[in-house]
Amino acid sequence: MVKLVEYDDASPEVRAVYEDIARTRGIDPRDVNNAWKAQAIHPKNMARFWERAKTIMAPGALDHVTKELIYLAVSISQQCEYCIASHTHQARKKGASEAQLAEMFAIVGLAVEGNRMASAYRIPVDPMFDE
Repeated sequence: MVKLVEYDDASPEVRAVYEDIARTRGIDPRDVNNAWKAQAIHPKNMARFWERAKTIMAPGALDHVTKELIYLAVSISQQCEYCIASHTHQARKKGASEAQLAEMFAIVGLAVEGNRMASAYRIPVDPMFDE
């Protein structure tokens, strides 16, 4: 466990990232979540990760809910408790219904089971799938 860096204790470099996160999310910079406060122990990596997150999660070919559901699905498969909680919250906040979440959870479970079986059986890829 790392020591979380609160806004009032943060360096100017970290504060700048907190303030950008706050502007982007419409929150007070003192209310950035713990993921950022933990990453603040290495300001350059935190800033790099924030820029990537801001770019990738911005409006694009996929809508906001779909992006959150994908992030959540990966978080579930990677068993990241923090990310599961955070991105479930974000998916709901961006409009995901309980039915959408339940269906996505079922798909993740199916995919994990199928992936494990395919790996265990060492199934060769069908030529028609090998693009």
